[in-house]
Amino acid sequence: MRLYWAPQTRSLRVLWMLEEIGAPCERVRIDLKSGEQHKPAYHAINPMEKVPALQDGESCVAESGAIIAYLAEKFPQAGLAPAIGEAARGRYLQWLFFSGSCIEAAITQKFANVQLPEGSAGWGSFDKVFNVLTEGLSTSPYMLGEKFSAADVLIASDLHFVINVFKMLEPRPEFSAYLERCHSRPAFLRAQKIDADGV
Repeated sequence: MRLYWAPQTRSLRVLWMLEEIGAPCERVRIDLKSGEQHKPAYHAINPMEKVPALQDGESCVAESGAIIAYLAEKFPQAGLAPAIGEAARGRYLQWLFFSGSCIEAAITQKFANVQLPEGSAGWGSFDKVFNVLTEGLSTSPYMLGEKFSAADVLIASDLHFVINVFKMLEPRPEFSAYLERCHSRPAFLRAQKIDADGV
C-alpha cells in the first residue's frame, strides 16, 4: 500500500488508522505548496487533487472517511469495525458518514457564516451536530460504547480540529474526556509524530 499525504491535513487521520491496524505502508509526501497535487500523475490517483489518497495494488481510494472504512474492512483482525450482520454495524456506519456529511458541513457553515434553516440543511445546524455528539459521548467512552473503532478515528480527528485547531467550539467535558482517551492511544501518538516530522 502507498499513502499519498501531506502534514497538517486530513492525512493525519489516515496515518492514525494505519498505525492502529499496524499495516506496512509506503508514505509519499505530496508538496501542496508547489502544486504537486495538480500534476496528471496524482490527478489519476485522486481527481479531486487533494490528500490523502491510498493506492493498494490496482485499487485507489480517496476521501479520508472512505480510506478509513477501506482499511477497517481490509484488516478485520484489527477489530476496528463491526462485521456485517453485527448489531453495532448500523451505528458504526452512521458515525463514519456523520463525519463527512454533518461535521464537515457544520464547520463550513460556521466558518462561512452562512445562515440556513435547520430543516433545510442535511446536517441541521452547527449546534445540532455538536449537541448530538455530546449526547452520544455522555453515556459511553467511545462512539460505539465501550469499544474504540474506526469511527472514533474520524470523529476524534474532527473534534480535535474544530476545538483545538480552528477554535470554533468551546471544549465540553464530554469532548475533552473523549479526546484525552483517543489521543493517549499509542497509535495516535505515533501518527502525530509522523505528521509533525513530515516524513
